[in-house]
Amino acid sequence: MVETEVQADLDTLAKQLWAIGDPVRLQILQILPTEPTCRHACNVSTIAERIGLSQPATSHHLRVLRQAGIVANKKMCRDMIYWVCQEEVNVLFGSLRGLLPPNE
Repeated sequence: MVETEVQADLDTLAKQLWAIGDPVRLQILQILPTEPTCRHACNVSTIAERIGLSQPATSHHLRVLRQAGIVANKKMCRDMIYWVCQEEVNVLFGSLRGLLPPNE
C-alpha cells in the first residue's frame, strides 16, 4: 500500500474513533438498528427522547457519526431514519486490529 493511502486510512480511522469516543454518541449507537427498516426505525425525535437530549443536540451527534461513515440515514416511513452501518463498523474494527500488535 502506498504511504499516502496508509495515511488516509489512519486519518479515517482517527476520525471514526473520535466520533465514537463520546459517551452520548455511544448511547446513540446502542439505540440504532443495524438496517434501515420501518419496523425498528429511529428518527431524531425518538433518539432524543430515549437519551434525554434536545433534538438539535441529537442532530449534531448524528451528523458527526454520519460524517465518520458509522451511521447512515434515509427518508423513509415519513421520517428521516438512522441506522448503524455495520459493514463500516466491521472495517473500523479490522483497521484497529491491524494497527495494534498481535496478542501473543
